[in-house]
Amino acid sequence: MTNARLTGFWCCSLLAVSTLSLSGHLFAREKSPLAVMPEPAHVAQGEGEFFIDGNFGITIKGYDELRLARAQQRFLDILSKETGIPFKREAVATQSHFIIQTAGPSAAVQQLGEDESYHLTISTTDVELKAPNPLGVLRGLQTFLQLVRINEQGFSVPVVTIDDAPRFPWRGLLIDSGHRFVPIPAVKRNLDAMEAVKLNVFHWRFADDQGFHIESKKFPLLQEKASSGLYYSQDEVREIVAYARDRGIRVVPEFDMPCHAKSWFQGYPDLSGGKDPSQSSAMDPSRESTYKLLNGFIGEMSALFPDSYFHTGGDECDMKEWESNPRIREYMQAHSIKDGAALQVRFTARIQKIVAAHKKIMEGWDEVLQPDTPKDVVIQSWRGPRSLAEAARSGNRGVLSSGYYIDLNQSAEEHYLVDPLGDNTAALTPEQKNRVLGGEATMWTDIVDADNMDNRIWPRTAAIAERLWSPEQIKDVDSMYQRLAIVSQKLEYYGPRHRLITEEMLQRMSGDPNPEALKVLAAVVQPPRMYERQQLRGDFTVLNRLDDAVSPESDTAREFDVIAQRISSGTATAQDWQQARAWLELWRDNDAKLQPMLKRSFLTQDLAPVSSNLRRIAEIGLQALDDLHEHHSVNAGLRQRNIEFLKSVAKPQAVLLLMPATSVERLVQASKTQ
Repeated sequence: MTNARLTGFWCCSLLAVSTLSLSGHLFAREKSPLAVMPEPAHVAQGEGEFFIDGNFGITIKGYDELRLARAQQRFLDILSKETGIPFKREAVATQSHFIIQTAGPSAAVQQLGEDESYHLTISTTDVELKAPNPLGVLRGLQTFLQLVRINEQGFSVPVVTIDDAPRFPWRGLLIDSGHRFVPIPAVKRNLDAMEAVKLNVFHWRFADDQGFHIESKKFPLLQEKASSGLYYSQDEVREIVAYARDRGIRVVPEFDMPCHAKSWFQGYPDLSGGKDPSQSSAMDPSRESTYKLLNGFIGEMSALFPDSYFHTGGDECDMKEWESNPRIREYMQAHSIKDGAALQVRFTARIQKIVAAHKKIMEGWDEVLQPDTPKDVVIQSWRGPRSLAEAARSGNRGVLSSGYYIDLNQSAEEHYLVDPLGDNTAALTPEQKNRVLGGEATMWTDIVDADNMDNRIWPRTAAIAERLWSPEQIKDVDSMYQRLAIVSQKLEYYGPRHRLITEEMLQRMSGDPNPEALKVLAAVVQPPRMYERQQLRGDFTVLNRLDDAVSPESDTAREFDVIAQRISSGTATAQDWQQARAWLELWRDNDAKLQPMLKRSFLTQDLAPVSSNLRRIAEIGLQALDDLHEHHSVNAGLRQRNIEFLKSVAKPQAVLLLMPATSVERLVQASKTQ
């Protein structure tokens, strides 16, 4: 999909957690905090801790299968990484303090809406995890891992009883391998992280105008002509499907049609609906040969992906391509098709029948919803809650992605407060609300590649995972950020490189193995939000600049802004004043250290004015702190000039946002004039 899809740190040991009973009772604040994300539906805490040592072991009782044994091994591997304790692969019965009781199997091919509930009981001496099937076991194991913490006596988990189940059955992450190829290791490490936060749908998109990245044995020219040699073999696809199933994750493939299809035409130009296949991006809906090829291709891919759902895209068609083609225009006249939009409706109806003939349920973006769209077609909404509500009222099930576009550099808070059953969907009837299946975070690769993908996906997607799993009433943003910081650290044990990649890229940019001064600048800048990054530097550029390296959300800048708000409102503590001054002095003094380094690399030379502006922001901020603390009145003209400067440097420079500018402006605005 393209850029037109517009919508939606303090790592401390004591965290406040809201809980909700499964029967819908009011929340109760528990006496001890839990750093768990998604927050469970019902938590009852007791006294004491269950301590973890080298004798820790697991016994599986009841229903058993190899998937549970592999889950046990992954669990012990992650636990060993966090604690540094080597655990035995095979539990000795007398040493097993963790009992897993599974009632029965899950479906051979994971189905939408399967039971994912679990019951976890932890005492000072034992742990018991009960679930109706392996899916619940997988979810409960991740909760236990998140509960692990270190204290003065060792590693432990708190005494607690948890009854948990997801709010929505469809909790997904889209990874776009169409714009840019995403290597298998990157796919796997993100699947591992998805398991950690209980996401259960991997939406895998294989083709766009820029490339076709999956092997077709029936139509081999697709990958041979349009992949640059980078594509997934069918064996690799099967490997990923099995890898995902082991983690309780369904794999839904997407092949966008009839548009975003330029790559198809490199091998099969007769599919093109334009006068020149090399300039066309839309398939030809007027030829029977188009449907014959698509029938063969969809049949081949349906056999490769066992999931019940098959995504056919259907978004953002340029109707002018068809309407300006004399042959297609003649076809439209002959069949009384009034315009390109009506022609797409006809195409979609044909494709839906093909998908159904291969025993799959079609999924598509907003545009596939028409008055006569079959009711089993699932609508994925990128346009927003209004279109999701429209789908539900029409009798179709839907999945929300608007507001969860993690490539647009929005904050975790913004994503967290988007609810599939909020805004327009809140007014739906109970029956209509049941058609809202959940949501998907979307990782488009227009301006992201496999190198920096992880720090765009994580940790913010954990906040989306909580919105899709936890009870609706859980909306405490401060608690979310506190827990997100801890989860971000724990995710490193699973393989994502979201915390490592920035440091590695800064080393590469500077040629310095320890670029401390550049780190200081990187900690307070962010890439431009929404589609401004593409407008400033374009799509499909080389991704080796600072805006590619830094996180979409600066924790340091967010924390500084919270302190600035308290100082401005007169509610700051002595520690707030001290921390604000320490940061401002660090930023002020960093420029002199950084400027010589910036000159030595072509990748950092354009950062010189950014660093200078950060110094000036800090100087203004320090003066504002003095004025506020000493209750000084300031010159009105100087105050206004400072505000104008801060507003100007808050705009993108070197394709970056200097986040402290707005916070310092807040301090200046709070000062009194003479």
